[in-house]
Amino acid sequence: MEIQVRNMMATPKILKKKQRKLMIKRFLSNRLAMTGFIIIVITTLIAILAPVISPYTPLKMSPTDRLMPPNSEHIMGTDHFGRDIYTRTVYGIRSSLIVGFMVAVLSNLFGTVIGLYAAYYRTLDHILMRICDGLMAFPAIMLAIAIVASMGPKISNVIIALTIVFTPTIARVIRSAALVVREQTYIEAMKAMGAKSWRIVWMHIFPNVLSPLIVQTTFVFAVTIIVEAALSFLGAGVPAPSPSLGNILYDGKSVIQLAWWVTVFPGLAVVVIVFGLNLFGDGLRDVLDPHDNK
Repeated sequence: MEIQVRNMMATPKILKKKQRKLMIKRFLSNRLAMTGFIIIVITTLIAILAPVISPYTPLKMSPTDRLMPPNSEHIMGTDHFGRDIYTRTVYGIRSSLIVGFMVAVLSNLFGTVIGLYAAYYRTLDHILMRICDGLMAFPAIMLAIAIVASMGPKISNVIIALTIVFTPTIARVIRSAALVVREQTYIEAMKAMGAKSWRIVWMHIFPNVLSPLIVQTTFVFAVTIIVEAALSFLGAGVPAPSPSLGNILYDGKSVIQLAWWVTVFPGLAVVVIVFGLNLFGDGLRDVLDPHDNK
């Protein structure tokens, strides 16, 4: 009898272990996910090692070297203040990744809480979703500009503004997935047995909405980097002279005909980061899709 009980207790653990191995195998065999993952790892290492791999400081000016084309000393050239574009781009990647990561984490945190409780409590659903609808009625960049303008251009304010912008999107995704789970028979059984609401929400509904949440995180991360670059380009993002991919592009627009390198290299950095995140998100969606039998 004891052996049967032990086998019954061990079975879920064995199944979870097999599922984990299968998921890892599917991830490693998915070209989109692996390509995106490699790009993300490389850009993250560049951001972390920025002080080590940069030959100069991002704020160092050299008027005698202004608008120099790419050469052996400045591999990406210099801007109109003589600052090294390679160094500023590397530090700009760091700023963009910090903002994107913080916004993704915070918007996921708030969006998950809002989405889960909106799905579970019908009364809250009407209130919270109408607030989300109101926020989503504004274009993301316009709403972010309005919030940052009222608070002042500062990296922490940019993070707060973009968190407010993207939280409703996460909330609606989580709510949609949680509504399906809430109607399952075992959830009704848990309610009938007198299980507490917080236990049902976090122990039984939340694990079943992780897949769309993880995929949505990568897309929010990518869009955040684009919006942050746009805000900095418009002067409402990371304030100059701190390096940001957006304000580097802003500095280069006035000299684009004389010095193409000032805008091309930071622009390529934005493209590569967003491309990697989108590939990673698409690959994860394929890997986590329970209906995908490939």
